[in-house]
Amino acid sequence: MVAARRLAPGEVADFRAMNALFADVFEEPENYAEKPPTDEYANEWLSNRDNVAILAEADRKPVGALAGYILPKFEQARSEGFIFDLAVLESHRRQGAATAMIAEMRRISREAGAWTVFVQADIFPEDEPAQALYRKLSHSEITALHFDIAP
Repeated sequence: MVAARRLAPGEVADFRAMNALFADVFEEPENYAEKPPTDEYANEWLSNRDNVAILAEADRKPVGALAGYILPKFEQARSEGFIFDLAVLESHRRQGAATAMIAEMRRISREAGAWTVFVQADIFPEDEPAQALYRKLSHSEITALHFDIAP
């Protein structure tokens, strides 16, 4: 059975497990593993209520991870939940891990006064299973372009 839970301040080892899982599943160690944040930074990140780290675990081992944010809005006194990254080990896909993590993100977002939770899905063939899951759980689908702009 897969269970999803939000990481709390002080759970730095699980924060590191989340990043290791992202590095493995996305095959991007340069982004998730090669320059790990200090324990102090990780704990500070976990202590910010607008940052969301969720682990899916089976037999007390991480099998999925979700990193997201609660975005306070300016146009109304409300927020939006944003799923930034979501990954599940290939060995545990289609067993409810992603759905459980999204359900936890939805709960956290509701408690924060969010009116929606959004997620960006890439349009590559390997992302079609994720797109299918998001379609199943969503009330609308918006096609948009994403641009990376150098700071």
